[in-house]
Amino acid sequence: MIEKLNRLKDHYFLSQPHQAFFMLAFSNALLSMVLFLLLMEGTISAIIPSKLYHAYSLIYLLFTPAIFAFLFTTFPRFSATEPILKKDYLRVFSFFLLGSLFLVLGLFISIPLFYTGIFLTFMGHAFALKELYAIYKKSTVADKEDQFWILTATSFGLFSHLLFLLSLWIPSLYVFSVQISIYLYLFLLFFTVAQRMVPFFSHTPITKHKERFKVIVGLLGLHVFLELLQANASFLVDFVLAYLFMRELARWKLPFPNENPLVWILHIALFWIPLAFVLAGLTSLLALFYDLNFLYLAIHALALGFFLTMLIGFGTRVTLGHSGNVMFADSYTKYLFYWTQVVVLLRIMTSFANDFLLLLELSIFAWLLLFLAWGVRFFAVLIFGKKLKP
Repeated sequence: MIEKLNRLKDHYFLSQPHQAFFMLAFSNALLSMVLFLLLMEGTISAIIPSKLYHAYSLIYLLFTPAIFAFLFTTFPRFSATEPILKKDYLRVFSFFLLGSLFLVLGLFISIPLFYTGIFLTFMGHAFALKELYAIYKKSTVADKEDQFWILTATSFGLFSHLLFLLSLWIPSLYVFSVQISIYLYLFLLFFTVAQRMVPFFSHTPITKHKERFKVIVGLLGLHVFLELLQANASFLVDFVLAYLFMRELARWKLPFPNENPLVWILHIALFWIPLAFVLAGLTSLLALFYDLNFLYLAIHALALGFFLTMLIGFGTRVTLGHSGNVMFADSYTKYLFYWTQVVVLLRIMTSFANDFLLLLELSIFAWLLLFLAWGVRFFAVLIFGKKLKP
């Protein structure tokens, strides 16, 4: 038995941190959305609300392990330190894997199992932050500002994770948790990484506008504060954020359109930022004064337009680049990138449709097709290091 376990630990699948974490994240993306669809349609029943499971599974079972897939690979490089040790990233992975399993079982069997799943995932999140902080302390590079903001965003993520856990007993904390996790955790983290990597991949280096970035962080915090005071009260802040991001992206002068799909998919993700904040401002304004319901459009426009598009772009790039494959997007991969935008647009249309249930189901099927197609192409690369034909 011990020999078998040792062979498993030495398997290619666990040889680099991004492989296991991407596999878990993308598998959770499929499973969680299938369960959400069945719960929404009433085909199955669970012991907790489907909305709560949907939010948690996307934030902490999809985007969070996917983020650590990237950070455990690149954060040591940013910091000019040695790679993270296998035993350290496998410990974090084990917590996320067990947490995912317990959470799904608890969804149908018992609340204590569900709570245990969230607690295990929270512990994985805490250990991941501990590893990143240890790297940050060891780093001797002159400029550690990107690392600082990555740690800050990850800390907000751990805090929002704790709030979510507590919201199971104190429901009023749920909105606080989701707002922090979207704007001060996921958005701040994705944008910090994108600000460093996308201009580099585009061969258009930029000088970071540090003061504008601090203003943006402050406005994101103000957005969260206003939403806690009154739902949809942040519309003015959202319009200001849209303006600042338009100014910032114009300053970068990204070469778009671009011939390389591995680059233009990242550009599209960035262009969704100001558009998402414009949509957030408009729908919040309308909802506030006309009592309209847009089905969390602001959060979904940002989460799918920016987070999801960036995840598919970065995930594909990292998977290819760290497996010895040619850094090339063939026709199959290009159609995956196009389909990502279909997923985004369908979900946005859902918020404006009269028969929103039909479009919501279509958007979920589009999501499932996206991750199934990505898995068909790249799971063998992650697990076995398969070499793809250019």
